[in-house]
Amino acid sequence: MTPKLAGVVLLGIASAAFAQPNVTEPEDYRTENYRAPVPATLTGARVLTTAEAAAIWRAKSGVFIDVLPRPPKPKGLPEGTVWRNKPRFDIPGSIWLPDTGYGRLAPVTEHYLQRGVAGASHGDKAALLVVYCQADCWMSWNAAKRILSYGYSNIAWYPEGTDGWERANLPLTEAQPELRPDEDTPPSH
Repeated sequence: MTPKLAGVVLLGIASAAFAQPNVTEPEDYRTENYRAPVPATLTGARVLTTAEAAAIWRAKSGVFIDVLPRPPKPKGLPEGTVWRNKPRFDIPGSIWLPDTGYGRLAPVTEHYLQRGVAGASHGDKAALLVVYCQADCWMSWNAAKRILSYGYSNIAWYPEGTDGWERANLPLTEAQPELRPDEDTPPSH
């Protein structure tokens, strides 16, 4: 076996270690404890290992969608304190639709997700969409399930997200969230 092939095989084995066959797939969206082991499946979607996600990324055959939430501004900051969000590093070429992976979405947030996915797919409901956030994060599971409910048929869920991507020494780039309808400019970082 060549060193390159061995690395791909090992990467696939390491990816499989994050799948949790003992975590059952709920019928509805997860609404609490979002940073916990996730199931190994998502009905209607393909579950990707890091090696599979990297192959799609290299071939430019899918659109990557990050749904990790933006950190909230801490409560009780003194008046005049400048708040800077922690930078988010994404898989290059991804679109970032923060806060769209919660179990319950406000109508404006659901519209933001629908609009973002429609733009990313160019209106093609058969386009390959790869949904992710971080390892052991139900946000990506919820968002992928929700996107399936919109009639998209080629959804891939990458449960390791940026954690698995970084462990594989694949590139990350600083991201800015997609604008919401009520925003003129992205939040400052």
